[in-house]
Amino acid sequence: MKRALLRAASVIVIGHSMVAGTCAQAQAYPNKPVRWILGFPGGGASDIVARSISVKMSEALRQQLVVDNRPGASGIIANALVAKAPPDGYTILLVSSTYANLISMRKELPYDPGELAPVSLIASAANILSTHPSLPVSSVKDLIALARKKPGEINYGTGGSGTSQHLTTELFRLMTGTSITHIPYKGAPPAVNDLIAGRVQMMFALSPVSMPHVKAGKLRALAVSGSRRLAELPDVPTVGETVRGYEATTWFGVMVPRGTPRTIVDTLNREIAKALAVRDVAARLAAVGFQPETSTPEAFAKYIESETVKWARVIKEARIPTD
Repeated sequence: MKRALLRAASVIVIGHSMVAGTCAQAQAYPNKPVRWILGFPGGGASDIVARSISVKMSEALRQQLVVDNRPGASGIIANALVAKAPPDGYTILLVSSTYANLISMRKELPYDPGELAPVSLIASAANILSTHPSLPVSSVKDLIALARKKPGEINYGTGGSGTSQHLTTELFRLMTGTSITHIPYKGAPPAVNDLIAGRVQMMFALSPVSMPHVKAGKLRALAVSGSRRLAELPDVPTVGETVRGYEATTWFGVMVPRGTPRTIVDTLNREIAKALAVRDVAARLAAVGFQPETSTPEAFAKYIESETVKWARVIKEARIPTD
């Protein structure tokens, strides 16, 4: 299975190696607005990170980066749209961990992952394990005990099947031996809204989305999914402090249609790094739990490969359906 997944993920590297074009095309780039497609709703983590850097990139490129939310199907709709777009640099895609998860799940997709080429990582963020205040738990230990006492009765929300919230929670379920019920939504914001309303009882929600509600007292934060505590929530432990070896973070990056000229890819890569280095941008992202990260296109391709293999094990062990 590992070999098959590596072959599937390797098309990303192949797609990247095919990025080529003429200098004349790149010299004029960009001479019109660039559309930045996001596969999740406004107000979500991907929306926050894109809008945080799009203003600085627009200023540097002297053309508007127009953020275009195309939510649905765990990002598949947006991925397919960009995969079929002209490879001219005027349609780019923000992807998250879910992009690799879809490959790991070996889903039937309306696009070939090789039709998209990597540009750069942008950021990573931990999820906050949050519960509705009415759930009688105040720690990860309490939650595990309650879930074992009432198997299948605790519902958890996610931004959709195969999303980082979904696999992060399934890893938790596997490592704790609990039975909890998945309720998928069309994006994290509506799932968080239902968590606040008490329609679902728990959720691993990305810190940029859930932290404001935690600070407002609408949600109870039990733990964070990363390897270290968040500076903004110093009293909230990591899941790993209770469940030894547990760690899961969500990453974000940019991709373009295969065949986009390398000079354009390099321009986007350079401007992403410059925007993330601006002090107020970095501070804004850090304030809601983002860790800015950049990479070369090649390093990003390799990272996607490694993530594909990592989460394939969770998908197999959790028996997550691919249809």
